[in-house]
Amino acid sequence: MSLAPRAVLVHRTTEYEELLARHGTHGQAAFFLSARGRSVDAVRERHERTLRALAEVAGAVPLAWRQTRVERADLDRFLFGPEDVVVVVGQDGLVANAAKYLSGQPVVGIDADPGRNPGVLVRHRADRARRLLPYAAGDGATVDELTMVEAVTDDAQRLLALNEIYVGPRGHQTARYTLGLDATEAPPEPQASSGVLVGTGTGATGWLRSLWEQRSSTLPLPSPADARLAWFVREAWPSPTTGTSRVEGLLDPGQGLRLTVESDRLVAFGDGVESDALELTWGQTVRLSVAGPRLRLVH
Repeated sequence: MSLAPRAVLVHRTTEYEELLARHGTHGQAAFFLSARGRSVDAVRERHERTLRALAEVAGAVPLAWRQTRVERADLDRFLFGPEDVVVVVGQDGLVANAAKYLSGQPVVGIDADPGRNPGVLVRHRADRARRLLPYAAGDGATVDELTMVEAVTDDAQRLLALNEIYVGPRGHQTARYTLGLDATEAPPEPQASSGVLVGTGTGATGWLRSLWEQRSSTLPLPSPADARLAWFVREAWPSPTTGTSRVEGLLDPGQGLRLTVESDRLVAFGDGVESDALELTWGQTVRLSVAGPRLRLVH
């Protein structure tokens, strides 16, 4: 006997809730913002739009289903099940935050504040949830299978990300490491830089693209469903002991980029979430490659 689907509504604390947590009352929050030339009314309006979207989506869950909610800060402690339909209500970045904790569950992105988000990952409005949820749980649902990137250390720590993984110093100073590519005869190159970024086609609209444009790169960036990764070395520094001959490239499935740490401590974190980072110490190696899991994003 199979379980009925469960709708997992993923959301995040709003700016207004964060202001109230910091200042205690609406009046104190309003005073704080007005002293800086801003109005609390716009922040509260966005908060109310998010609450309305959450309520509309919750009300659209079929009666035979189970449902629960999880806040972004609790994602790393939440146990997703194979029968879940994950409904992300918020911004595009919230889909990326949830992606690394999933294992093939369909994801429906609901834009809680249309007009403020690009809508690359939160593609739907809340009023479509009543039709989308049963559709997402069915066998015939059309999904985009988006490529993800993973980092695996030599002591079996693992990190997944939808957009990109950064490896470098926590404070973005100079990192020292050797960089090598799988299945190449060329020896690893010692480098000094402000870090290495390895990203997907989904990430090619964000941080990855900014590096691509800054260096006027001719590297063809992958598309979101393309099973390749692009990588860039940030601000590589040439010296008698460090080189700059390998500063960008593409990784096909099965290929890996290897970094062996030659600094006191580096970190690897995904999708800009520095609080969930792998700690890398001197002599440790991390391999970055195309991840096996993919994000199944419902059309």
